[in-house]
Amino acid sequence: MMTVSFATTGAASFTIDTPAAGTVAELQADVELGADRNAVVRVMITDKAEGSARDAIQRVVLGDQASAGPRPEVTAAIEKAKARPQDYEAQMTAADLYYQIQRFDDAAKFYEAAAKLKPDSTEPLIKAGNSYFDKAETAAENGSRQDSTPDFIQAEKWYTQALAKDPKNVSVRTDLGLSFFLREPRDVERAIKEYKTSLGIKPDHEVTLQNLALAYGEKGDTENQRATLEKLKAVNPNNPVFTKTEN
Repeated sequence: MMTVSFATTGAASFTIDTPAAGTVAELQADVELGADRNAVVRVMITDKAEGSARDAIQRVVLGDQASAGPRPEVTAAIEKAKARPQDYEAQMTAADLYYQIQRFDDAAKFYEAAAKLKPDSTEPLIKAGNSYFDKAETAAENGSRQDSTPDFIQAEKWYTQALAKDPKNVSVRTDLGLSFFLREPRDVERAIKEYKTSLGIKPDHEVTLQNLALAYGEKGDTENQRATLEKLKAVNPNNPVFTKTEN
């Protein structure tokens, strides 16, 4: 078995166990659970077992490119976006398809185009930021932390634009803080500032509390780290950051 976890821009997420063989038929229904672009925005592999979940998802979304090529409806959606650059929904649909298979540069390009078409909407701004953030995070996880910094800076740019329109979006502000914490060199003070702003809006936001605790730990501020961990414990005593620190 392999476990594929889908996380949304909010706190919601769901996890599905699928056979390791990862055939198109087996994963078809799973991916379609996130057909609404507001549902699935990130794909995380927690256990590859003997197959590649990412490759299986790519076959489901784009088709098996080694044989039949991309699924016709996917090709049509991307071509539509290219042929109709003034069509907001077409740009967003193409961007979401690319994002789901982690082609973050292509996703960002279409999200940015959509943002120009609807300048009052925060959705394409946030998703452009997510694309750059996830590209940078992937590079950092693969050992290219220095190379990831320009994309974290791009994520900062788009998150900042979104927050100018929706300053109380706690999830986006927390991701903004994380973009400062993960870049090279780290800007721990700026990350802490953004986390504290988020907690001023939603004091029990679990992700922000865990990130703030990690930032205080990086800074060597044990007093504030301990106080933050106690708040985190009250929200979720099973949070991995809390349990790891306790052990």
